[in-house]
Amino acid sequence: MASGFSLKDQLFNLEKTRYLAGLFDRAVPAFEAQRFEAEVMAGLLPLELKARIAWIAEVLGQHLPGPLPEVAPLILKALPAPLDPSKTDDDFGDFIFAPIGELIVTRGLESDPELALDLLAEVTQRFSMEWAIRPFLNAHPDLTLARMQDWAVHSSYHVRRLVSEGTRPRLPWGEGVSLELSTPLPLLEQLHGDPTRYVTRSVANHLNDITKKDPDLVLHLLEAWRAQGRQQPRELAWMTSHACRGLVKSGHPGALRLLGYDPDAEVAVSLTLLTKNVEIDQWLAFEVALSAPGELPVIVDYRLTFPRATGGTSKKVFKLKQTRLKGGTMTLAKRHRLKGDATTFKLHPGSHLVEVLVNGRVAASGSFDLTP
Repeated sequence: MASGFSLKDQLFNLEKTRYLAGLFDRAVPAFEAQRFEAEVMAGLLPLELKARIAWIAEVLGQHLPGPLPEVAPLILKALPAPLDPSKTDDDFGDFIFAPIGELIVTRGLESDPELALDLLAEVTQRFSMEWAIRPFLNAHPDLTLARMQDWAVHSSYHVRRLVSEGTRPRLPWGEGVSLELSTPLPLLEQLHGDPTRYVTRSVANHLNDITKKDPDLVLHLLEAWRAQGRQQPRELAWMTSHACRGLVKSGHPGALRLLGYDPDAEVAVSLTLLTKNVEIDQWLAFEVALSAPGELPVIVDYRLTFPRATGGTSKKVFKLKQTRLKGGTMTLAKRHRLKGDATTFKLHPGSHLVEVLVNGRVAASGSFDLTP
């Protein structure tokens, strides 16, 4: 059964609206906090997450009339203290500040882009402005990229992260940007040596986005960074693995070799299905035996092929084990639940294929029947 958890209700609700109202009530003498709260809640609950952000921004804009130069001091006065600057990793902050970014876009994108960018650099230290920055990259690319050159060495790692995250080619929930894949690379060049995981994770995610269209560009860049030695070797190794995770799942030979895995390694593999008939919501159980003549690093994944209602199939790769074979045999056991309430796709009864991938290549396979 699905849990019923609602992200939109956790992030945007009466309590959060009241918190935002209180911040502006203390900062703006004429702000009517109770009316703002009532107006937001009157239209909030039927909306999905992104629509809730837009709705709160719209109501906030009604309570903060005037052009951006008049509103900007009020926003700055209402903001709480920045997130803890002593940390080296953190989350976005509080989602309730996302509507402020939307308001800044509405008031400043066309008339006051420089002031708007100043404000985004402040607000992103309370909550990531990665979605709000993207309209500026489309409308004012030269201005915004020039500003990002300064932000790449900003004292706040939240501002530095905005540079990488805001320019991602495939930012979740974000507006598409018209930048060429190579355009932000000088910024990533600056940021890849950052001392904070919050920034380097963003750089790695950005590179993973690029691999969807130009894997070689990413592999060459990572090789160059390794040669430069500006980042700690352990951190760069983590970044490389994270940036290449999509390529590893697809068995890209160049990515695997960069990570130290030989796609052509001689590994003997056998797959034993312990359950050949599995009911929906029950567990598929199998064992994988591997052997190699000498010491060998291996990434072992498994791929399931699912029949679709339309008659086609879809495939999904799952992690099994990242290890070193030291001669002899290693046996890996796995139980995989075939969830009937999965939110990403619907299961259909019938024959399903299991494939074992070793260093990106299919090494063994078998089939089982899924039943209602």
